[in-house]
Amino acid sequence: MLLEAVDLGIERGGRDLFSGLSFSLSAGDIVHLRGENGAGKTTLLRILAGLSRYGFEGHVSRETACLYLGHHSAVKGLLSPRENLRWHPSGEAFPDDTVIDEALTEVGLYGYEDVPAAQLSAGQQRRVDLARLYLSDKPLWLLDEPFTAIDVAGVARLQQRFLEHASRGGAVLLSSHQALDAEVKARVLEISGGGTP
Repeated sequence: MLLEAVDLGIERGGRDLFSGLSFSLSAGDIVHLRGENGAGKTTLLRILAGLSRYGFEGHVSRETACLYLGHHSAVKGLLSPRENLRWHPSGEAFPDDTVIDEALTEVGLYGYEDVPAAQLSAGQQRRVDLARLYLSDKPLWLLDEPFTAIDVAGVARLQQRFLEHASRGGAVLLSSHQALDAEVKARVLEISGGGTP
């Protein structure tokens, strides 16, 4: 098991975002986290990634390192896509430009490697973030709204990448309001302020 959550709960503004939430992720799992806006999807992902360590009930056991991509872009506008991927605030570094350029090609950014990210569209900036999915060897991916600002073809490529990662023993937990293709065979985890579905 790569991750286990037991009886997770959190209250914000006098109301439960979720409570009694229990689930696990094992090698090969793809889990689609769904819920209304404000249901606590981002909060849950941040708890699971270890970015929110206090203010919640329950227990998280994570037996492996994770790659967390938040719903806001981590791209720095003054840096090029290549420079953004070379170093990351998490401390994960990819100094080999050849490998970085291959990842940028995978997300459709061939030819934009050295353009300042501030000159890229929102969708292109998001694809710089998503290029990490082609670089990281971390088994557990926690992805908050990865399809934001991504076109239909890009969404299809990402879903294929999820399948590749799972087939190699990785696991993916992603939040999205968008339905996943049937071939992904994702397990659905719905949060709605009431606990485990």
